[in-house]
Amino acid sequence: MRITDLLKKSGIALGVKVADKSEAIDKLVSLHEKCGNLKDVKAYKEGILNREELGTTAVGMEVAIPHAKSEAVKAPALTAITVPDGVDYDSPDGKPCKLLFMIAATTDGDVHLEVLARLMQLLMHEDFTAKLKAAKTPEEFISIIDARETEKFPDEPKAEVPAKKGYRVLAITACPTGIAHTYMAAESLQKAGDSLNIPIKVETNGSGGAKNVLTEEEIANCDGIIIAADITINLARFDGKPVLQCAVSDGIHKPEELINKIVNKEVPVYHHKGGSADAPRKRGGAYGHLMNGVSHMLPFVVAGGIFIAIAFLIDIACGVNAQEVGSAFGTVTPAAAWFKTLGGVAFNLMVPILSGFIAMSIADRPGLLVGLVGGFLATSGATFMDPAAAETVPSGFLGGLLAGFVGGYLMLGIEKMCDKMPKALEGIKPVLIYPLLGLGGILVVMCAVNPFMGMINSGMSNGLNAIASNPAMMVPLCALLAGMMSIDMGGPFNKAAYAFATLNLANADDQAYIIMAAVMIGGMVPPIAVALSNTFFKNRWTDEERKNAPVNYIMGLSFISEGAIPYAAGHPLQVIPSCIVGSAVAGALSALFGCKLMAPHGGIFVFATMQGTWYFYLLALAIGAVVSMFMLALLKRPIKK
Repeated sequence: MRITDLLKKSGIALGVKVADKSEAIDKLVSLHEKCGNLKDVKAYKEGILNREELGTTAVGMEVAIPHAKSEAVKAPALTAITVPDGVDYDSPDGKPCKLLFMIAATTDGDVHLEVLARLMQLLMHEDFTAKLKAAKTPEEFISIIDARETEKFPDEPKAEVPAKKGYRVLAITACPTGIAHTYMAAESLQKAGDSLNIPIKVETNGSGGAKNVLTEEEIANCDGIIIAADITINLARFDGKPVLQCAVSDGIHKPEELINKIVNKEVPVYHHKGGSADAPRKRGGAYGHLMNGVSHMLPFVVAGGIFIAIAFLIDIACGVNAQEVGSAFGTVTPAAAWFKTLGGVAFNLMVPILSGFIAMSIADRPGLLVGLVGGFLATSGATFMDPAAAETVPSGFLGGLLAGFVGGYLMLGIEKMCDKMPKALEGIKPVLIYPLLGLGGILVVMCAVNPFMGMINSGMSNGLNAIASNPAMMVPLCALLAGMMSIDMGGPFNKAAYAFATLNLANADDQAYIIMAAVMIGGMVPPIAVALSNTFFKNRWTDEERKNAPVNYIMGLSFISEGAIPYAAGHPLQVIPSCIVGSAVAGALSALFGCKLMAPHGGIFVFATMQGTWYFYLLALAIGAVVSMFMLALLKRPIKK
């Protein structure tokens, strides 16, 4: 068995500074853990220390080779460090050790003895050890060993790596909406794997649940896993496997790079810490936590909004005059009232769901209670002086966001504080101590901040009312929001504009409906504009781009902005500005025409809810898409044959 077969680049650390023998052992063990060589780090380290108690493993000549044969080892492996300043390792010649190897061996066979014998034969040559101590990179370190092994044992071939069964690379894709980006990233990774001749399987965590789910056997046999997701993903099942986490957009735009990192073993091994196997683990960062909340909230917004829109349709069909009945519109007929009531229930849950899943993304399952209650308190507006919220202004969406983040980090603090409690209380922590302390904490926080958040909401509401009363200000606002929908087509700008519009629908007034119409039309323009450009300006696009373009007509009319992403990714300086301008024009025209949309999603399929203005809405959409198409024709020059 060759030394180079057991030693990985990630298992080598050069120029290390360690204070003593114990610290040197810790460093070598941590390299084994980093390489994924161990089942149980603590048990393996105990084996190393037990061997050291029998006598030092320093061999003289500034070299030490600590080793252990243990059931905690997955497969025979080596790690190595160089210590330029030396470390006292109780060497028989009294010299400090500057070159240390650590052998991890399984209990079947005597691999550690074979490796130890091989190492000793090589390390007897001072010029060889001097070269290893002077190596600047792990690659150089391995090449020095390889050259000497080949010279010393010329007839011994390198060990053949057995072919892995099944897929070499596994992946999971997910986006906040669980619609376009999820499947675009999956398709991109699949195509890249096929082109690289690397078997890959992709699990999609879409709006309809997980599809093509990875099995335990596939996970055990793969080289590594790519997590291309903007929401929380369960990582517990990947414990001990190399896991590469990235944004879902990287799965779309950089699939070959991600796959090559897995195959070339450039990805760290993931070690699951705490929580149950079902507990979702966070991707990290405020944006990741926010998107986890948004992805769970969207079904409530969409379904509730469409139910409310159906209620309006029923009243319209029954001849109800919206102007005469005022705020009672949508509840005049019994059938309309039924749909409006159920839609309102879903709408009332969206802020607690948002804050609950933000908190859960931060603090796992214990955070859910804190976030949900905090979100409910935000929608009710409870304060210390008015717990029933009879006379206060709710803090609403902004309060829900605050409740999610504050509740999540509050629960993390409570968990850390409880770490020092007696082990006998471990069983009651998640069912009694965490909920009680978390609930009390979030009640205090939300009752304290609700008055201030309510004032901000009142200011925003008054501002919107002022804008609504002045058409000259409403048009620029709608143009801005519609343009934002095209900046990143599903990213933070897009989601900010969409969240602003959908959450304002709860106000059930004209300005909210005008804003919703502008935001939806802004998201419909990019894919339609790209499809039009491919249809009428064919010489600007490749054969592949033209072949895939027609589906963008359907995606655009269905309000799926992400259909334009592949074109924007390939030609960002031409596509993105063109789409922003066209969307802004469409949004401004929608506001000028007085288009009012009561449903937050659905594209052309919910145009019937627009109170008789749908034909102007179609006109605004057509004008915006054509503006984008002509701007694209100006910015994107014909492709030279």
